[in-house]
This record gives sequence, structure tokens and C-alpha cells, in this order.
Amino acid sequence: MAAKPPRKRTGKPARGGPRRDAPAARPPHKAPEPARPRKPRESREPRARRGEDWIYGRHAVGAALANPARQLERLVLTRDGEETLAETGIQPRIRPEIRTNQEISALLPEGAVHQGFALKAAPLAEKHLETVIAELAEGAPATIVVLDQVTDPRNVGAILRSAAAFGALAVILPERHGADTTAALAKAASGALESVALVRVTNVARALETMKNAGFWTVGLAARASETLASVDLTGRIALVLGAEGSGLRRLVAETCDIRARLPISDAMESLNVSAAAACALYEVARNRR
Repeated sequence: MAAKPPRKRTGKPARGGPRRDAPAARPPHKAPEPARPRKPRESREPRARRGEDWIYGRHAVGAALANPARQLERLVLTRDGEETLAETGIQPRIRPEIRTNQEISALLPEGAVHQGFALKAAPLAEKHLETVIAELAEGAPATIVVLDQVTDPRNVGAILRSAAAFGALAVILPERHGADTTAALAKAASGALESVALVRVTNVARALETMKNAGFWTVGLAARASETLASVDLTGRIALVLGAEGSGLRRLVAETCDIRARLPISDAMESLNVSAAAACALYEVARNRR
């Protein structure tokens, strides 16, 4: 086989002189100037996530101020808010800062309806389920609400409010796929976060078994259940179990319940909002007790 001819190299400079098309020589490398130190930015929380460590709204702030378990950090009021707080008789443990509505809004989440009240406070310590049960007197009736994958903080806040109104002992959420304790939750709870225990558990089905062992009758709300809630004996210790709107209770959670019951709603609607369903169920339990 004939050998391949040597490949020609293009652009080779003529011997003894520079290449005509050679690029211009680069300037010698210059070390970069040291970065100028940035001026410290004004202390401001990011717009998208700001204010989630605040409690706002007249009822939520008033209840937190009246709760000795709350560690208070900063209280901000309008002049009208200060006068309204004085009328309630609540003596705040920290000196309030007086600000305009606009200045308070700048501290809080976008669109927060604060009514001239904002309180920065440390979160309440959440109780363990075993502690909540141990604090019950022997044989005493009680109601606990169990939420399976309810993630909307406003729904959970509204359920806490209904739980307080109808004398429930606690609201239970899973640690994963459960609503975080945000400012929006506290506002929707309208002060109930201070009086109803919020309990987080790693496994909802296991928590139901714990309550059964403590004498609770576990009742899961399910749209297609054969029995109505009104036909169930709701005296004694009751755990009302509600699932996320749309998907409802997960299979294992539903199977762990002692009984499944439905609210007798019209065929015109497939389901109720979970907070509305919880209010109806809590009323039915309270009505049975009385």
C-alpha cells in the first residue's frame, strides 16, 4: 500500500519572520483588583418569605399576648391598635412600637390583613401525643382532630378555631405533608393556636392506634361511607379523622379507623372544604355530649 502523502499545515509562518495572519499579542496578564466590600444592606426580610415568624391580626395577637407561655420579641401597633388593645385590658409584657399601617405591612407577608397588630414571638413548643393523653383525667371524655395530609395553613388555622370553639383537646398533623405553623395559620386560627395543642406525629395510622389504646373511638370522615355521622355514638373519647380535600383519607389511615362515616351533604356538591367538614363534625360531637 502506498504511503499517504504528508498532510500540509496551513498558516505556517515563513522561516525567519512572523506569520501574517498571527493574532495580536495579548497584553501581559493583569491580576484582578480585589473586590470592593459591599455595603451592608438594610435589614429587610425578603418580600416572598417575609413575616412568617410574625403573628398578626387583633385576635391572634391579643391571644398570644395573653399567653404566658409565649416568648415575645417585638410588638408593633398602629395608634388605633394601641387604643383597641388597651380596651381589652391586656397588659403587654413588652413595650409596643407605634407605626403606620404601611410600615406594619412592610414587615408582614404580602397582602396580610393585620388590623394594626403585629407581634414577633418565638414558636410555641409543640406537645407529644402521649403527653396530651397523659394530661387527661381518667375516664374523662375528650375530642381530638386528626388531619391526614392537610397542607393548607389557612385550612388548618380554621380547623384550630373550630376545635377551640367546640372544646377539642388537640389537632394532630403528620410531620411530613402537613401544614407548617406560619403567620397565615396563626391568623386563620384567630387565637386558637394559644389554647388548642398542635401535635405532629411521624405516622398517622400509628397515632390512631395509640389513641385507641387510650380509649378513643376513631371516626374517619369519608364521602362514600354507608353511615352518616349523626348515626354514630359520639360520646366518650372521640378522634375525628379528616383527609385532604379531594383525595380524602389514605387507604391505611382509613382502614385503621374504627368506623367511617359521612356528612349528609346534597348531591349538588361532591365534598365540603376540609375546614367546613371539621366544623360540622365537631358540632355533631359537641351536640351528642350535651
